[in-house]
Amino acid sequence: MKPSIALYEPEIAPNCGNIIRLCVNAGCVLHLIEPLGFDLEEKKLRRAGLDYKDLAVVRVHADFQCFLSVLLHGQRLFACTTKATQSHSAPCFRHSDVFLFGPETRGLPNTVIGSIPPEQQIRIPMCPQSRSLNLSNAVAIIAYEAMRQLDFPGCG
Repeated sequence: MKPSIALYEPEIAPNCGNIIRLCVNAGCVLHLIEPLGFDLEEKKLRRAGLDYKDLAVVRVHADFQCFLSVLLHGQRLFACTTKATQSHSAPCFRHSDVFLFGPETRGLPNTVIGSIPPEQQIRIPMCPQSRSLNLSNAVAIIAYEAMRQLDFPGCG
């Protein structure tokens, strides 16, 4: 098992396409939590994901509760949010961890963040005047930090 990525109500097809490509290359499962701001067959999604969509393990969930119901015992859910105080590199990650990212225009809602223990809320350090990073860049930074900590399982 490798860490998984979950996108809560993603809005922008090219970001999702880039994340699909990243998940294939890192060997991660991608969870998409509806509603989505695009159709999975959208041309922009296919273009960004190139031919990786057929290689990806993508699971679509009707809502956040449906997503939570499929998490396995022992899987930790990390909220990736600019509202967290802990750096993304502080926790010791496990192979079964799941990283949850919010939609591009608003991030994770406070109700979702509040449902996740503070020690499982992480942020990417940025300059104080910065608002946020592009979603696909943030996913790459956190996914590869987890993979680095786990010595890049299954990757050559």
